[in-house]
Amino acid sequence: MRLIKNIQEELKNILNSPFSILRSEKKRFNCPICLHHGPFLNVNDPTGKREHAKCPKCSSLERHRVMWLTLETLSKNSNFGSLSLLHIAPEMQLRDLLRKKFKKYTTADLSSRKVDHKIDLRNLPFADQSYDVVIACHVLEHIKEDILALQNIRRILKPNGFAILQVPVLGKKTIEYPEPNKQEWFHVRSPGEDYFDRYLTVFGRVDRFSSSSFDPDFQPYIYENRTRWPKAYPLRPTSKGHRHEDIVPVCYP
Repeated sequence: MRLIKNIQEELKNILNSPFSILRSEKKRFNCPICLHHGPFLNVNDPTGKREHAKCPKCSSLERHRVMWLTLETLSKNSNFGSLSLLHIAPEMQLRDLLRKKFKKYTTADLSSRKVDHKIDLRNLPFADQSYDVVIACHVLEHIKEDILALQNIRRILKPNGFAILQVPVLGKKTIEYPEPNKQEWFHVRSPGEDYFDRYLTVFGRVDRFSSSSFDPDFQPYIYENRTRWPKAYPLRPTSKGHRHEDIVPVCYP
C-alpha cells in the first residue's frame, strides 16, 4: 500500500513539473483580427488579472475582438467599401484595418494630437447626417452628459447608418459616481447591462451582440474575478462567476 502511495505521489510530481511532456497544452485561440493561432496572454490590470485577454501578435483585447466580429457580421449585409466612418478615440489594434475597410475613414479624439479632428462628443462640429458609421469604444463611461453625446452622434449619422458604442459592462445595474474616479481612468459611472436602455431614448433601434454570439475559439469573453475589487474602486458592483460577457450595442437612427 505504501509503495502504491509513493508511486502516485511521484507521478503527481512529474505531471505538475513545468518540464513535463505529459502536461496538457496551454489553451489556444484564433484571433479574428490578425489571424494568429495560439495561446493568448494574461493581462494584469490595476483591477486584477484577466486570463487569455491579449493576442500576442496584434495586442487585441477582448473588446476589440468582439467588436471586430460584430463588424464582420454586419459587413455581410452592407457594402462597407462605400461607407464613411468616424472613429472616436481610435484604437491602434483596429485603426489601420478600419482605414482599409471603409471608403472614408476619419479619426477624432478629445485630447490626442494623432487624429484628424480634436472634438468633444457633447458638441460635435460636423454637419447633420455626415457619416454612415460612428464607432466609440469605451468612451461614454468617461462622459457625465452621456445623453447629450448620444444625441450628437445620432445627429451626424445618415438615415441608414449605425453607431457602435461599447462601454465596459460590469454588472446588471448601472452605478453613477458622484465624481470622476481618477483611480479608475476617470470613469464617471460603472455601466451595467441596463445601460443600453438609455440608447433607446435617442436611437430608434439598438441591437446587441455579445461574447456568446461568436465562436469561443476567438476568445471574446472576459475571464476575471469580480467577487471583489481593489479599494480604489469602491462603487464598482461585484458579481459571481469567472467568465463574463462583453456586449457590443449597434445603434440605428
